Amino acid sequence: MARKKITILGSTGSIGTQTLDVISRHPEAFQVTALTCGKNVDLLRKQIRTFRPEMVCTAEEEDAAALKKEFPRLEVVSGKGGLIEAAEKESDLLINSLMGMRGMVPTYHAIQSGKDIALANKETLVTGGHLIMDAVKKNKVNMLPVDSEHSAIFQCLQGNKGKKIRRILLTASGGPFRGWNYSQLKTVTPEMALKHPNWKMGRKITIDSATMMNKGLEMIEAKWLFHVDIDDIQVLVHPQSIVHSAVEFDDTTVIAQMGKADMRIPISVALGYPERLHWDGEGLDFFHSPANQLTFEEPDTTAFRCLPLAVSASKEGGSCPAVMNAANEVLVQAFLDHKIGFTDIPESIEKIMQQHHKVENPDLTQILEIDEQTREKTYRDFVEK
Repeated sequence: MARKKITILGSTGSIGTQTLDVISRHPEAFQVTALTCGKNVDLLRKQIRTFRPEMVCTAEEEDAAALKKEFPRLEVVSGKGGLIEAAEKESDLLINSLMGMRGMVPTYHAIQSGKDIALANKETLVTGGHLIMDAVKKNKVNMLPVDSEHSAIFQCLQGNKGKKIRRILLTASGGPFRGWNYSQLKTVTPEMALKHPNWKMGRKITIDSATMMNKGLEMIEAKWLFHVDIDDIQVLVHPQSIVHSAVEFDDTTVIAQMGKADMRIPISVALGYPERLHWDGEGLDFFHSPANQLTFEEPDTTAFRCLPLAVSASKEGGSCPAVMNAANEVLVQAFLDHKIGFTDIPESIEKIMQQHHKVENPDLTQILEIDEQTREKTYRDFVEK
């Protein structure tokens, strides 16, 4: 059987490197076609030597020129245009592990070129879910979730096509500040927020987990992926991170997916679909912690205000989720740079959303324009203030 051809957008990041780790364990099943990176060109060089892709893309043109000199037989492109070229390069499956809004346009182009998508970039559906899912339907491709929660829901739905869903139960670890009140959160530093208790992730998503914005973004993503109303998605704080999410059907039956907190497992589900890949790691030990005692709590939306803000943006619809997402990306980076405080993130997002004049059904160009304008306004009014 021919090996499945894989393109990875963001191959040097957390999801990208873990995807290549899974691929390295199954060399007979996969062939790497294209890799893209931002600034970590040294790691990309190592990946080129190990996986021998046909094409690579870098953010900067000078990095691309250096790689072309070093690997003369390799197709090397750069910038936003190069990212689209890589997305359109012939392959069977595109893994989108880019951080933030950058992932939307290449994903759209990859879908238009007929590729299945393994999505680890939730901002793509948060900002342009109506456009992306329409393109998925039109081009008859698969949209395979990579986030552990959405992968769990996807797995729970296998064999239940057409069955009426009563609720999606979206689990959350609660992050490093579970149980803290809003006054306590005002004292949080970037160093504190980057210490996630369960998951190893990139810096931006780790901060989103700490504010619980990540769960808000996941609610919007789940709405689009699984065609449910935002009110039919319930967040359960589950500090053990063993139940990765669940689905309650119309007869009140709940089917949950469980496993260790290891992103390589949902990655392998997307890579191998519709088959399951062998994994050498140990499974759950139900007799010892943390799997022997599973707990669930309601999220504290008074302390973690990003969660209800995301729900509000989703209900408002139109351009509101794009505004919320753009503001959040700027504010998270400003927090990481010690320019604003932790609770400035939700407070500033709320003000920006209140000032926004909604565009009802934005097209791709409008979404990109709104994103850019919101970023500029957020930085000017709430970071440089």
